[in-house]
Amino acid sequence: MRPPPSPTRRHLLIRCAATAGAAALPQLARAQPAATWPTRPLRLVVGLAPGGLADVLTRTLQAPLTKALGQPVIIDNRGGAGGNLAALEVIRNGGDHHTFLVAPTTLESINPVLYPSMGFNPGTQLQPVALLANSHLFLIARPGLAAGSLKELAALARATPGRLSYGSAGNGTTPHLAGELFKQAGGLFITHLPYRGAAPALQDVMAGQIDFAFGPGTVFGLVKAGRLKILAVASRQRAASYAQAPTFDEEGFPGVYADSMFGIYAPPSLPAAALERMSREVNAALGQASVGERFAELGAEALPLRPQAFRERVAAETKLFAAIVRSRGIRPD
Repeated sequence: MRPPPSPTRRHLLIRCAATAGAAALPQLARAQPAATWPTRPLRLVVGLAPGGLADVLTRTLQAPLTKALGQPVIIDNRGGAGGNLAALEVIRNGGDHHTFLVAPTTLESINPVLYPSMGFNPGTQLQPVALLANSHLFLIARPGLAAGSLKELAALARATPGRLSYGSAGNGTTPHLAGELFKQAGGLFITHLPYRGAAPALQDVMAGQIDFAFGPGTVFGLVKAGRLKILAVASRQRAASYAQAPTFDEEGFPGVYADSMFGIYAPPSLPAAALERMSREVNAALGQASVGERFAELGAEALPLRPQAFRERVAAETKLFAAIVRSRGIRPD
């Protein structure tokens, strides 16, 4: 019996092509969801309390994103631990490719210094999608406080050490760091009270339970109505949205800079094509005039940035804030 004929070049090519095609099937299966993404409602898990700036900014994007992506966008508020709880929720559900995190960028820049254990690594278990906004922080006082300026507030704090109190969105948040920078710049002793978000802290300022807090421009309407008053802005320059508020530098308290940035993050399992589309649609929404105007009303700036530029901003923030966390011995709530 003759041995079977050796395969021809044509047969070998066919066999190689079939083998390569079979090997590629798992990769194609993994890439397929991104090709048709999104296929169901998206969930944006907001790492701060309802009614706060992050929540309001996210809700401003809800309608434009729903229209652009062709799927409902659901907002799920999970405040606590500086955004860590919301991040863990997103990481746990990351395999569905439709769950995203909205959190302050201090999740990356401060929390790794602040918390002995976060329960996850933001550098490897989250990937930036888009920078949502940069927000000015204002020193917001109760109307009955016997201080009409920052200098008068400092004089009152020196005259009554430890009697004045200020609230923040929680230990290690930018409103807290702003207060610590102010105390450091003026050599002041003022009691800090952490809350689960800026909104409840500002409610207690309005109710007279605490003397002041650092918060965003969501209070502009209440200031106009005389229910709160703004003494200064913790930025390098005056805020265009409330130009009558002087900077701390102008009032003689240098180095009190605490702009707040908020970003949108995805778990690492999100396919690249889906991340690219989400980033593109968020930035397109941020570029809409109506969105920019609404952000400005709240003392925030829409910042359409690509993920790499987002990373660079966070790196700069880390240099600014990590030192004050260490020097003041700040610990979690």
